Amino acid sequence: MEKEDSKYKEENQDNSEKKDIDTKENNSTNNNENLEDKEEEKELSLEEEIDNLKDKLTRTFAEMENQRRRFEKEKEDAFEYGGFAFARESLNLLDNLERSKLSLENDEKLINTETLKKVTEHLDVINKDILSIFKKNNIEPIKSINNKLDPNLHQAMMEIEDETKEPGTIVQEIQKGFMMKDRLLRPSLVGVSKKKLEKETNNNKKNEENKEKQEEK
Repeated sequence: MEKEDSKYKEENQDNSEKKDIDTKENNSTNNNENLEDKEEEKELSLEEEIDNLKDKLTRTFAEMENQRRRFEKEKEDAFEYGGFAFARESLNLLDNLERSKLSLENDEKLINTETLKKVTEHLDVINKDILSIFKKNNIEPIKSINNKLDPNLHQAMMEIEDETKEPGTIVQEIQKGFMMKDRLLRPSLVGVSKKKLEKETNNNKKNEENKEKQEEK
């Protein structure tokens, strides 16, 4: 009986030891798995951080490139069109010269005088000099007369009846327009042709017919 009891105790002890070993092994396995999970999480978080840094660097470089391009464009514009406002204001000189010339030519006291001839010649020389200076700085007048109206270059101020021209053709230039390279300094103020109204044409025809009839009588 004692032998059986001792045997039973030994078996229980062995079983308990085995359980302890299994528990330890399980615990160590779980710990190892937890450590591996943590390491994987660390690796993932590091990769994410690296990706975020790469993304930030890419955006920063893109912004720097955009700023560089904007700066280059502004520098080019400043070089190419730096005198744009000054050039536009200078057009008033040409306008004043033209007005002065017309005023003198319409002065009855000066008509057909040697004084008027000399003054207008001087004004023409000044006008040509200014246009020459403008041309050297890429400022040139817009061609208008006999051209079709272009809303980007011309501003129609009036319509003029003209049967010899296609409607919308520029037949009068009120104020000359100018371009600075590919930019508009100011539009040309013009008068464009239009056809006579049908009623007016018909009335004119009737009047002519009536005149012819009266002449025949």
